[in-house]
Amino acid sequence: MGARQSFFETVYEIVRRIPKGQVAAYGQIACAAGNPRAPRAVGYALHVNPYPGDVPCHRVVNKAGRLAPEFAFGGQDAQRAMLMSEGVFVSEDGYVDMERYACREL
Repeated sequence: MGARQSFFETVYEIVRRIPKGQVAAYGQIACAAGNPRAPRAVGYALHVNPYPGDVPCHRVVNKAGRLAPEFAFGGQDAQRAMLMSEGVFVSEDGYVDMERYACREL
């Protein structure tokens, strides 16, 4: 397994641990995966996620709580709907309150 594939698999395992009703930031996941300088790589790993029903990528937002503008599995409206169905409020302009909904333990 190559280094990139290994990193991606680590990212998927971390994202699987984000509970319903909570979100995590790309940078938070990068840190938990042992590479704090790789939030963009986390984003790419989620964009090419081969396990869409198993890895809840919709629970990952940027550090300010903004939804992904190019959410890979149906666009920002789909990400909003998925989060709202789990009890995460998303503002009209596409932000989640990180103080309220951020996962504290990864």
